[in-house]
Amino acid sequence: MESFHWLKELFTTTDSVAHIALLYAVVIAVGVYLGKIKIFGISLGVTFVLFAGILAGHIGFTAPTPILTFIQDFGLILFVFMIGLQVGPGFFESFGTAGVKLNGLAALAILLNIAVMFACYFIFFDTNDHTSLPMMVGTLYGAVTNTPGLGAANEALTAVFGSSAPPIASAYACAYPLGVLGIIGATILVRYLCKVKLEKEEERLYAQEENNVAKKPHKMHLEVANKYLEGKTLLQVHDFLNRDFVCSRILHEGHVSIPNRNTVFHVGDQMYIVCAEADYEAIVAFIGPVIKVDWEQQDQPMVSRRIVVTNPKLNGKSLAQMHFSSVHGVNVTRVTRHGMDLFASSGLPLQVGDRIMAVGPEDAVDRVANLMGNSIRRLDAPNIATIFVGIFLGLIFGSLPIAIPGMPVPLKLGIAGGPLIIAILVGRYGYKMRLVTYTSTSANMMLREIGLVLFLASVGIKAGASFFETVVQGNGLLYVLTGFLITVIPILIIGPIARLKFKFNYFTIAGMIAGTYTDPPALAYANSICSKDAPALGYSTVYPLAMFLRILTAQLVVLFFCG
Repeated sequence: MESFHWLKELFTTTDSVAHIALLYAVVIAVGVYLGKIKIFGISLGVTFVLFAGILAGHIGFTAPTPILTFIQDFGLILFVFMIGLQVGPGFFESFGTAGVKLNGLAALAILLNIAVMFACYFIFFDTNDHTSLPMMVGTLYGAVTNTPGLGAANEALTAVFGSSAPPIASAYACAYPLGVLGIIGATILVRYLCKVKLEKEEERLYAQEENNVAKKPHKMHLEVANKYLEGKTLLQVHDFLNRDFVCSRILHEGHVSIPNRNTVFHVGDQMYIVCAEADYEAIVAFIGPVIKVDWEQQDQPMVSRRIVVTNPKLNGKSLAQMHFSSVHGVNVTRVTRHGMDLFASSGLPLQVGDRIMAVGPEDAVDRVANLMGNSIRRLDAPNIATIFVGIFLGLIFGSLPIAIPGMPVPLKLGIAGGPLIIAILVGRYGYKMRLVTYTSTSANMMLREIGLVLFLASVGIKAGASFFETVVQGNGLLYVLTGFLITVIPILIIGPIARLKFKFNYFTIAGMIAGTYTDPPALAYANSICSKDAPALGYSTVYPLAMFLRILTAQLVVLFFCG
């Protein structure tokens, strides 16, 4: 046995680096693997790391509290910052006409979650016990499956109670599993309450797609037949039509050229035009009929190529500043960003990671490709400097004290709210400060997951020492029951309102509910019953605001009512 003394020391010497690294490796690996097990088709995913941490903490497999706290907080910062960086580019665009309604419903659901939590607190718990309300806050965030909110509430409680802050992660762990099931179950119940037929909902989606052609790009070859256009410039035609279109190449008397705003139209010219599908009929009626053109057979063949913007010096420069047509002899017809095709308007700023469609002579397109960078390999590495500059600014912003009358301590957005807001702003406007904000989806997910599992493991290990006493001897079953009510009641109110009053498609509602609760398993269920992307659109529309409100309200509830 003496020969295995080193192994015993590795597992029991809690202040050694090797022991701490081993602790996190075991907890995270066990939690991730167990989280993949599906029960009734549903798994808890990486959240199971929390339960693995609780078990480790309960059996005494732990580490010094200051180290656990540091890793917990750093993991939370990394997690919320990467979320903000991802949702930032689309955060403000999510408030469209339908987006305002969906975000309004999501905000109402979040307020209802808090209202039901307070109702359960006054009905089921001893209001004279100063730990009851904080534990209900933990129950709330388990019920809505929102881990960043738990982190924000934990931080605020530490500011109020110091080292004696109640172990709200225990209540979170009690409410979480039934929260996942409750979100999906309530979403299904909304379907029956509103008498929804899935087949008819699919038909409605197909009909909406047929009618919603305004944003779809339409490409066509036209011949100038309108005698009024003889001698008119491209800019004059564009202004007269008042329609958004791009003319990428023009054939005049057997010669192909790249048009610019001063290019003169002549009857008989042939051209390649990209426009919105809703505008193509008006453009055809004004310019001339649709024809077939074999561009490759012309004396000056043109090529079309997608070019990736990877040169950081171009980050934030508008298409007009690049002078593609006048200087380089190339036209840019559209820009693809985050999987979406955008019209190449002159004022559109380029961002690293954009893909532009360039049309022109092959040598000119090659020169533009070299100018843009066009190196996929550059996009594989995350922009570490931008990430940590953003975290630095986020921590300063989150530490600003905001004095509010009636609150025991000044309000601070903290290590969760501050980095989240800065990340959203950097993701949306970072290019204006020449910050390269592009991070590949895989890199973002990796950094986010690392932050999340470090946070969950730390919270679980710290809570493990008192978890079973809290659950078995305390109010564990009440946390489960009240958590289920917090989960289900708001969905059963908001779902029918979205359907009966605002006439949203059921699949959109299912995605909106999943986004409001920031719950990927619920989104996976919604996607499984729909062949279209309506659930994903509903989810992505409300997710940024929901995540922000979950984190902000966590601190507000704690600082206003738990002091």
